[in-house]
Amino acid sequence: MKLSHLAETLIGSEIIKLAGEIKEKMAKGDKIYNFTIGDFDPKVFPIPAEFEQEIITAYKEHYTNYPPADGILELRKAVGGFIAEREGLDYDPTKEIVISCGGRPIIYATYRTIVDRGEKVIYATPSWNNNHYTHFLEAEHVVLETTPENDFMPTAAELKPLLKGATLLALCSPQNPTGTTFGKKQLEEICDLVIAENKSRGAGEKPLYIMYDQMYWVLTFGETHHYNPVSLRPELRDYTIFIDGMSKAFAATGVRVGWALGPAHVIGKMKSILSHVGAWSPMAEQKAAARYLVQKENVDKYLQHFKAEVEERLVKIYEGFANLKKDGYAVDCIAPQAAIYLTIKLDLKGKTTADGKVLDTQAAVTSYILDEAKLAVVPFYAFGAAKDSPWYRLSVGTCVKEEIPAMLQQLKLALEKLR
Repeated sequence: MKLSHLAETLIGSEIIKLAGEIKEKMAKGDKIYNFTIGDFDPKVFPIPAEFEQEIITAYKEHYTNYPPADGILELRKAVGGFIAEREGLDYDPTKEIVISCGGRPIIYATYRTIVDRGEKVIYATPSWNNNHYTHFLEAEHVVLETTPENDFMPTAAELKPLLKGATLLALCSPQNPTGTTFGKKQLEEICDLVIAENKSRGAGEKPLYIMYDQMYWVLTFGETHHYNPVSLRPELRDYTIFIDGMSKAFAATGVRVGWALGPAHVIGKMKSILSHVGAWSPMAEQKAAARYLVQKENVDKYLQHFKAEVEERLVKIYEGFANLKKDGYAVDCIAPQAAIYLTIKLDLKGKTTADGKVLDTQAAVTSYILDEAKLAVVPFYAFGAAKDSPWYRLSVGTCVKEEIPAMLQQLKLALEKLR
């Protein structure tokens, strides 16, 4: 039966497909080290206890009706205060902040508000879902494949030839899937390009907007510092839409509280789109988030512990991969910078298994590592990179740290069997 062009041509999630295979193996009793999902195991990483209690209290107080389309004012004020204090960004809660049920709806609303059919959207790969959102709008994909030499982050030199005539530049830092970030100079140079491009456009031309996904900005480690376009170049305030929320910063992916910050003329239209989609965060969760975000001492205490636990896992796995590389195995890993992800390399294509089978594709490598090492990770091609890319995302959101040594040993045994 014939369906819409969008439905007929939309590609399903590679990550969900892989997750289905893993669930089948686990259902059969296989022990799988599942590092695929960009989510948290609540038993390992629970949400803040105070936040949880505020949610329970809000339901007991019967906050179960529709919230306003842009979110309750109490939460918009709490978000504005949280961002002002911790990131130095000043946005008016009455007209420059909109609440939604996580990041996806506000990303969709950003695309819908800014981009028309056939207009150019620039995004780097690997990156999360920009290819699908661009496809939703039947916009023109302008794709930049990034390199490990730049930690898989786009540079000004790479973007410069792509900006002419584009409507939206989708940026993300810390980046999903790589867990890497923009350096200050690197982002400043990109900002300057956007400013110059907008100055070159006529009064009647649509400007080039930046969608800046910073959902993981709270989770930075070591010497890594988070930078954003508006703090570095205040003149970009009218052209930048921030994607943010509580999902990753507080291990609260299922609670569904996200927000966008941006110029009033954009946020107002996003509010209208979201009102028709009905993608608001539940009333009780909004009330709870508003009450929790202003609890500075509790927030600081939670983040200190949470970040330390995430960083410990990232560092231990990174050190394990570094040791495997030192021992001569064809693996690599980028040092942890931010988020809950490690970028790892399994450069095994062309090697032969113990039973004589040649790993002739990267998909075969992925299957071998899953079957033999019981290690499940997501190939970068699931995020728009080339099919033969040997790089993968490893997520620690469900990682039991006591199992890390056994996982690394299992991987080493699988690598030893290859020739």
